[in-house]
Amino acid sequence: ISFKVWMCGGRMEDIPCSRVGHIYRKYVPYKVPGGVSLARNLKRVAEVWMDEYAEYIYQRRPEYRHISAGDVTTQKELRSRLNCRSFKWFMKEVAWDLPKHYPPVEPPAAAWGEIRSVGNGLCMESKHFVSGSPIRLENCVKNRGEVSWSHGQVFTFGWREDIRVGDPMHAKKVCFDAVSHSSPVTLYDCHGMKGNQLWR
Repeated sequence: ISFKVWMCGGRMEDIPCSRVGHIYRKYVPYKVPGGVSLARNLKRVAEVWMDEYAEYIYQRRPEYRHISAGDVTTQKELRSRLNCRSFKWFMKEVAWDLPKHYPPVEPPAAAWGEIRSVGNGLCMESKHFVSGSPIRLENCVKNRGEVSWSHGQVFTFGWREDIRVGDPMHAKKVCFDAVSHSSPVTLYDCHGMKGNQLWR
């Protein structure tokens, strides 16, 4: 929503002494739309407000191309009537640093494959691809090329300098995580904030 405000002549500011906040409930008395409803709403925003940048959405989520956005004529007329600027203007003038953290096109992985201990010849392996799962050293199963690698022994080192389970085309959303120097490496939901998920 913030880019709509900026594009149409408004401003959003971060005021440290502001008393505006969000109050979270212990339970939500209504259902939050997901699945097709959420995808449809995202497509409507992209089609009305993002101009040529909508293509980046479709590159990352090809399934959105085939979802109907419905009639967005009223929204496009509102944008025109308010003389709102282009999304390109927003990206250049307001969110100029956004591509550094969230590039429109995902950069290729720096490396992927097995992680083998030089000392004992064992490979890192994740038997379960869920948050909280341990990473262990096991016998390497690679023996007939990349096709036969165990998926639990294939990892991707990405542009965020994190290590994810799986090859670049099938990487999971769990990353190597080490809470301290003495703690074991476990899988945890990827957060992209470096810190305990930064590997070099």
